[in-house]
Amino acid sequence: MHHCMQPLKWLMVRPNGLFAWSRCALHAGLIFGAVLATNHVVAEPVTVEIVKTEQGYAVHRNGEPLEIRGAGMMIDDLARFKAHGGNAIRTWSTSADEFDIPALLDRAHELGIGVALNLWLKHERHGFDYNDERAVQAQFDSLSQDVLKFKDHPALLFWIIGNELNHSYSNPKVWDAVEEFAKFIDEVDPHHPTTTAVAGMSAEVIQAIQERAPSLDFLSFQTYGTLFSLRDLVAEINFDQPFMITEWGTIGWWEMETTHWGAPIELTSSEKAQVIRRGYEEVMKPMAGQLIGDFVFFWGQKQERTPTWFGVLTPQGEVTEMADVLQYKWTGQWPASRTPTVQSMTLSGRTSRDNVVVLAGQPHTAQINIGYANPEELTYHWEVKPESAATQSGGDFEETIVGLDDAIVSTSGDTAQIQVEARGAYRLFVRVTDAQGRAAHANIPFFVEDGFQQAREDLLAETVMAVAYSGFREGQHPDRGEGAVNPSREEVLEDLELLIAEGFSLIRVYDSGQNSRVVLELIRAHDLPLKVM
Repeated sequence: MHHCMQPLKWLMVRPNGLFAWSRCALHAGLIFGAVLATNHVVAEPVTVEIVKTEQGYAVHRNGEPLEIRGAGMMIDDLARFKAHGGNAIRTWSTSADEFDIPALLDRAHELGIGVALNLWLKHERHGFDYNDERAVQAQFDSLSQDVLKFKDHPALLFWIIGNELNHSYSNPKVWDAVEEFAKFIDEVDPHHPTTTAVAGMSAEVIQAIQERAPSLDFLSFQTYGTLFSLRDLVAEINFDQPFMITEWGTIGWWEMETTHWGAPIELTSSEKAQVIRRGYEEVMKPMAGQLIGDFVFFWGQKQERTPTWFGVLTPQGEVTEMADVLQYKWTGQWPASRTPTVQSMTLSGRTSRDNVVVLAGQPHTAQINIGYANPEELTYHWEVKPESAATQSGGDFEETIVGLDDAIVSTSGDTAQIQVEARGAYRLFVRVTDAQGRAAHANIPFFVEDGFQQAREDLLAETVMAVAYSGFREGQHPDRGEGAVNPSREEVLEDLELLIAEGFSLIRVYDSGQNSRVVLELIRAHDLPLKVM
């Protein structure tokens, strides 16, 4: 596709561990003929290299070692990010309409922050066909212009060619497209390495990339809850090349336990801060020398199952306790005053892990306990939203969920009364802010059941076979002070169908806990001919 001229003489580290000369320069018309009609920063490009040292691999910028203290960012909150010790950001696009990428690059350069630019290659799971040569060529023609536009910007660190292209993919030709961009960047931009960001770490995916996209300078991986098994996985697949982690952070919603109606349990802002701290101490630090940089996801906010799941910032722009931990890990110093911390949150005396079910049309009490030096300075913000019905994955766009205006009956600081009229799944959010623009947050998913009066004709008026039922099997038990081990829905349904087959039509259960609630839900859902006492 490209015409080669004389070789460019620079040395880079390839994923196969070998040092290699660049292939060739693109002809002068492409290198020098791209005239940028812009009033943004014009300066000499800064050379970034991946270098093998006695201590392992490292990133060098203009010949000096660069310890990346990074986060994902698509907004200009760069001054506050820098004040916390950050020195590098990554994006997900070079041309998104809603983001001014040139302005972001200029501002980053002004503050001494490096930027990893992501070329957004389209995904197979969104319908893009990498067998369609015309579509692949059109994508290349469009994004290659962004490479020419930004390649000499002094804030640029490296190029990320595609984000999680392996997510739900089947066509390995996607890596051919990645290789085409990597070769092109080799030819027109000798100053900046290339990578692709992969979901998870799979030996098969790594092999496919190395075979089809050998021009990449290193690989990048994106991992959340599985971050804590990354060291074992690297050893298991014998991966010995330099790599970055271009997304990591709290435990993903797809990795968390759920309520029995399917709502994922979200960690509090304080629990997320502890995950970040553990990530640095248990994974990042021990892997230094092979791990050459990481970017926390994410310095900003986005709706993904909830509006608070992944952001270091709240939707209102406050920083959370995760920013405190990042500052400590990036600078060695905690902030002079600390962000509010979440100690506990309950609804009707139960936590987010207790499968909270409340009755419709009745008030229920919620409370949050916050740790803070001056509690009288705190402001509490309560909100109830319907539970997300999103089925998207991979960070795909989700619509914001509007709160229920009349669900908060009253508030008094750390306590609120809520009341919901309609049966269904909901989530109670609380955000606690101080005067310095910092916030703690937590939420509890809950289910609203409508009460009912039993009619006389529903009562038993004949002799029936009845049995006391609990359903606990070997190794299972009700709460003995340390939590219950309940039978699964499948096991309970199997029991109930056996009882019906043997002629039982009345069962007695022993409490109103989760196991008994599951029994009632299954009888309703499957219209089983059973009465319950």
